[in-house]
Amino acid sequence: MANLLTDQTLANEHDLRATDSICINESHKQHKWYYNLKYLIVGIFFGVIFVKAEVISWFRIQEMFRLQSFHMYGIIGSAVLVGVISVWLIKRFGIKTISGERITFTDKKFSKGQIYGGLLFGLGWGLTGACPGPLFAQIGMGATVVIVTLVSAITGTWVYGKFRDQLPH
Repeated sequence: MANLLTDQTLANEHDLRATDSICINESHKQHKWYYNLKYLIVGIFFGVIFVKAEVISWFRIQEMFRLQSFHMYGIIGSAVLVGVISVWLIKRFGIKTISGERITFTDKKFSKGQIYGGLLFGLGWGLTGACPGPLFAQIGMGATVVIVTLVSAITGTWVYGKFRDQLPH
């Protein structure tokens, strides 16, 4: 009986959170602190790839927004293609996480808030020459002025969390 209540509670929580922007694939497993070192190593590797591919270059980003170069569009398009193929493979073969947990995808409804958010994101990206992904790589390469962008991104996230219920979703 207790197991049935737990399953029903989890199903209700999943239904409620499926319409939300919060990740619904959160793991409830607890790990030792060193378990996350693999993410640090992958992050450093990813940062090196960003630097070598010139993804963090302000000039490359400006070229993209001025429609002067295909470089960034090629990288973004490749990432989208890899993402589409990965999601298809996960759904097709029921691939699970390394911990053995099921991966679920939930359809989201379109809303005008996505347009506002996309416009703000694009405006910030165009003005600063940085999106959230390569911020740390830019700082690591010595572009310390990007710390202002990082603090702004963190502040924007906090403001969104604070006023989330009053924003269009």
